[in-house]
Amino acid sequence: MTATAPTGTTPSSTAPTGSTPSSTDLIGRDRGLLWHPYAALDGPAPYAVLAASGSRLELADDDGRRHDVVDAMSSWWCMIHGYRHPALDAAVHEQADRFSHVMFGGLTHEPAVRLAEDLVAFAPDPLRHVFLADSGSVSVEVALKLAVQFQAAAGRPERRRFVALRGGYHGDTTGAMSVCDPVDGMHSLFPGLVADQLFLPRPPAAPTADGRLAAPDAAAVATWVAEAERIVAEHAGEIAAVVVEPVLQGAGGMHVYPPECLMALRRIADEHGVLLVADEIATGFGRTGARFACDHAGVVPDVMCVGKALTGGYLTMAAVLVSDRVAEAITRSPQRALLHGPTFMANPLACAVASASVALLTLELERRVGTLGSRLAAALAPAADLDAVRDVRVLGGVGVVALDGPVDVGAVTRAALERGVWVRPFRNLVYTMPPYVCSDEDIDTIGAAVTGAVEEVHGR
Repeated sequence: MTATAPTGTTPSSTAPTGSTPSSTDLIGRDRGLLWHPYAALDGPAPYAVLAASGSRLELADDDGRRHDVVDAMSSWWCMIHGYRHPALDAAVHEQADRFSHVMFGGLTHEPAVRLAEDLVAFAPDPLRHVFLADSGSVSVEVALKLAVQFQAAAGRPERRRFVALRGGYHGDTTGAMSVCDPVDGMHSLFPGLVADQLFLPRPPAAPTADGRLAAPDAAAVATWVAEAERIVAEHAGEIAAVVVEPVLQGAGGMHVYPPECLMALRRIADEHGVLLVADEIATGFGRTGARFACDHAGVVPDVMCVGKALTGGYLTMAAVLVSDRVAEAITRSPQRALLHGPTFMANPLACAVASASVALLTLELERRVGTLGSRLAAALAPAADLDAVRDVRVLGGVGVVALDGPVDVGAVTRAALERGVWVRPFRNLVYTMPPYVCSDEDIDTIGAAVTGAVEEVHGR
């Protein structure tokens, strides 16, 4: 396999090719030893990854069969440049030859400074200050603490609660979990641990066409905005910040909502002295067809969290970008510091590969991201003709096939694998967020596999 993205696709290899003791042994050793995300120790057998390159994965199942597939998930949305990208590989190797890690307390290093400069140049003004965190969830934790510190520095220490959206997801750590959807999230499982926050109704759905946002229902938007205004005004004296996934709610259901709702939240936050925190962990770096999802609304948040695609999927890292106004308030406070400091903060390997990823992304935004939505929309359009499908929506590099009932995750995953594509459905959704290096043929293969898998498992 080569280090560059292939120009075409090959069908999944589904015929038995003989015993593969190494892969079957690996799967057997995993069972009962490792927890996988939201899965039991004795849950369904995972697939073994044998190799990865470009847009493709080579997988083996527990029967020993091998499958060469397009990764339609970008490994949970982070491998935007694909696997084994030469520029990213080189960045990691070059930094490892210098030093792999050093504490960030009292020290600095060139990869961290360069990455912060790159992020400030890439993000909108006035987001000119950067906190480098370990992961997306941790970046949300930092943003929440920062908002509370900001309000205390402004003489409003009683403002310690947050407003979030129903249907939202912001991570699995305790603070982040508190601003996730209170019903579909895990609040009820951890009483007394998860803080009690305020929630606005889920914004109305925004239609999409040809991979782009279309005009929303103006009356539905007005009704939602009025309710948001009422709730925030009623609780303004206790609110530190509004926390949102802009325009696209990801793990909460791939829900696309009108930019007008985000614009209203920016105005409401300003009217009541509340910060606006944008969780762009899933939506940033071109995923929705814009540089950041906030760009669809022409809105700049006070605090922006980015992650996932930041390092091109190579290493765990996230960043919190902060406006001048907020940073200056923290600096003037009695503590003067943002009170967080992870051991692996600003890890040099992660910083080096993140800078290389941002440099590549600038090229991809011009070359590929702008056209990805229309190609994906065309590839998934046939799924709308299936009786089991309620809705097909595409925004930039996000394609969603929503069923009229729960998806049979195992069966649809297997059926798509047989068609040469790796997907990971959830709830009633079969969705894709493909790597930006996917060829047009890859995108067409994804569309055909998703449509075919849904038809096979859930019928026409």
